[in-house]
Amino acid sequence: MASAVKSLALVAPAVIGLVRLFTGAGWPVWGLAVACAAAAVLIVGGVAAYDVARLRSTRWRLTGERLELRTGIAVRRARAIPRDRVRSVDLRADPVLRMLGLTVVKVGTGERAADGDELTLDPLTRGDAETLRRTLLRGAAADEQPGRDAPLAELRWSWIRYAPLTVWTFTGAVTVLGVAYQAAERLGLEDLAERAAGPVWEWVAGHPLPAAALLLAANLVAGALGAVLLFAESWGRYRLDREPGRLRLRRGLLTARSLTLEERRLRGVEVSEPLLLRLGGGARVKAIATGLGTAADGGTEDVGALAPPLPRLLAWGLAGAIAGRDGGEAGLVRHPPAARRRRVVRAAVAVAVPAAVAGVVSWSLPWPSAWAWAVPAVAAPVAWWGAVTGARSLGHALAGRHLITRHGAVVRRTVALERAGISGWTITESFFQRRAGLVTVSAATAAGDGHYEVLDVGRGDGLDLAARAVPGLLEPFLTRPAGEPASGGKGRAA
Repeated sequence: MASAVKSLALVAPAVIGLVRLFTGAGWPVWGLAVACAAAAVLIVGGVAAYDVARLRSTRWRLTGERLELRTGIAVRRARAIPRDRVRSVDLRADPVLRMLGLTVVKVGTGERAADGDELTLDPLTRGDAETLRRTLLRGAAADEQPGRDAPLAELRWSWIRYAPLTVWTFTGAVTVLGVAYQAAERLGLEDLAERAAGPVWEWVAGHPLPAAALLLAANLVAGALGAVLLFAESWGRYRLDREPGRLRLRRGLLTARSLTLEERRLRGVEVSEPLLLRLGGGARVKAIATGLGTAADGGTEDVGALAPPLPRLLAWGLAGAIAGRDGGEAGLVRHPPAARRRRVVRAAVAVAVPAAVAGVVSWSLPWPSAWAWAVPAVAAPVAWWGAVTGARSLGHALAGRHLITRHGAVVRRTVALERAGISGWTITESFFQRRAGLVTVSAATAAGDGHYEVLDVGRGDGLDLAARAVPGLLEPFLTRPAGEPASGGKGRAA
């Protein structure tokens, strides 16, 4: 039933294509109607028949040791996941599935989701999905009492003011128009689209200045409205709870999403502050955990997001509550002045190149070329701002069981990475870093992005930070002055 309803989305473009094709061939109206009805029946019936065959060939069972799944109509495939490797259970139901009381269950292990290590049961009844979730994630503290404690975070609709603070507000409407035009072109409706847009372009050509202002305003309004609607759909009914041994995230106004994450595979938390959101006083909170991909179903949704854009202080408080440490940035060690000089030099080079090009253009071309200097004139303050802000953002610290690192000018990222989850170190020292006495220390981990960097830290401070963060891991590669203890002082690479 669900597949038959969803297949109606395929009927509309098929009918449009048939109407365009047979109208040009001179078909009568009744013949056109019969052809469209037959196509609709074939599409809906075909999709429904395929789904029935898929469900009849799908079997799953939960044993004491593993979860097993057999799928495939022509080619049978059997998969099994040991229960002790189950790390997350993701429940998802779009409006059609919700209407029918069904839910898609994705079971993840400690491996990366990108490796296809997820096992998907599509669909189960809502009750069976909840029972399976509780059974798979039952730990030592099995007697969960959901809702007994106050949630870690719960939606406040006032946060929706942060939704438009994204670059999609400026580019979203243009992107949607471009996709719509491409869709019309594929359906053979480009002539109709051009005829509809023709009068608009004629008016724009006749009134360029007011038209530009009006188009920019319309683009902003449409982008902001789209961002607000997307926020409402994605984060409506948001609630983050801490259950025994795990975190449970529930959200979604139309498509209900539920992610249950074992805390034992949580390796840290990240507070992300993109520029526009930072200017508005907001921030995002993301989980650093094993087994989470960066996108779901091939889309752009970040499955590591633990909260919508929210006020900065609340974000730090939530990150501290999740990571088990006090929030805030106090105690971060600033990086040496050489890191700032390095960024200023790079900014100067970034401005010098277009300035040199502008000089060549001004010298070689006979026509007035003052506009050629516009690029370096705009690039200079932007590059200087990036250098200063980027240097000011740099910082690191060891706080309890976490390594804290922060960097970024346009997007400032502060990461609290669990020291026990660090599996190795990479020390990078470029030619210019070597001359400035700087290194980049990269902590390798099986979670999140796979590695997290402490950028442009002093050579001795960086090596000492790595040695103290995970005692014994870097020691075989360090040489220290005689009499200096292994756990202190500033070593250097052997």
